[in-house]
Amino acid sequence: MPSSPTPEEREKADTELKAKEKTEQDALPYKWTQTIQDVDITVPVPGNIKGRDLEVVLTKNRLKVAIKGQTPIIDGDLPKAIHVDESTWTLEPVSDGKEVAIHLDKVNKMEWWAHVVTTAPAIDTSKIQPENSKLSDLDGETRTMVEKMMYDQRQKEMGKPTSDEEKKLDMLKKFQQQHPEMDFSKAKMG
Repeated sequence: MPSSPTPEEREKADTELKAKEKTEQDALPYKWTQTIQDVDITVPVPGNIKGRDLEVVLTKNRLKVAIKGQTPIIDGDLPKAIHVDESTWTLEPVSDGKEVAIHLDKVNKMEWWAHVVTTAPAIDTSKIQPENSKLSDLDGETRTMVEKMMYDQRQKEMGKPTSDEEKKLDMLKKFQQQHPEMDFSKAKMG
């Protein structure tokens, strides 16, 4: 049976993987970053390019960026769906020319993307260190879920019932009140 790698071997493997990922990502004709909610891409283009010279197509599951009449710079399927109406692109001046700045709004705001298009090299999303976020940054449904999880964690730490367990106890109490003739002395919660 093979032994598990030592911490030094694991660190060496992680360093090699990071170096390989960096080389692959640096070779792409664009740069990209992401948060849990969106993806931002910058594509350098020559300084003489105008917006009308570009073909930028954003669909729910596909992205294409090209200078008209040339081979596309990016053309492929997105790994996950985006909100097209909330996604944008602009042509920005930069010190060495111009760049196409693309903002993609993720449909699923609870997962990381391994790449911008499925044909590009993937990154190891398990190594992403998310930035700290405030509860107020989250959408209503996600915020409610996180607050419930935090409440349940505090309850467990104090040895008290979680919100789901409290609901069950409340339902049992109501049922007991509605049916005083029944014996609940041997009832088990679980």
